[in-house]
Amino acid sequence: MGMSDKIGPLACGQKEEQIFLGREFSRHRDYSEETARLIDDEVRGIVTQSYEKAKNILNGTMATLHRLANTLLEKEVLDGSQIDQIIKSEAVEP
Repeated sequence: MGMSDKIGPLACGQKEEQIFLGREFSRHRDYSEETARLIDDEVRGIVTQSYEKAKNILNGTMATLHRLANTLLEKEVLDGSQIDQIIKSEAVEP
């Protein structure tokens, strides 16, 4: 079930269950090649947009991530309050 501006609220493919043991679940394609390309384009756009968003978040917090990694290398174990201190750029209490 997908909901995008281009495709709208559309369920694509019907689930077919095999009644015999050892058979896998399969999908029945009940849409055209054009619709399949549109679905692929929408999924590709969602994945690309999500990747870029995640990359920007990580790049924007790189200094904090390095502080966290270095502190973990020193102490090996951190609790929640210590992680909060690192995120707030405070000195970590033992």
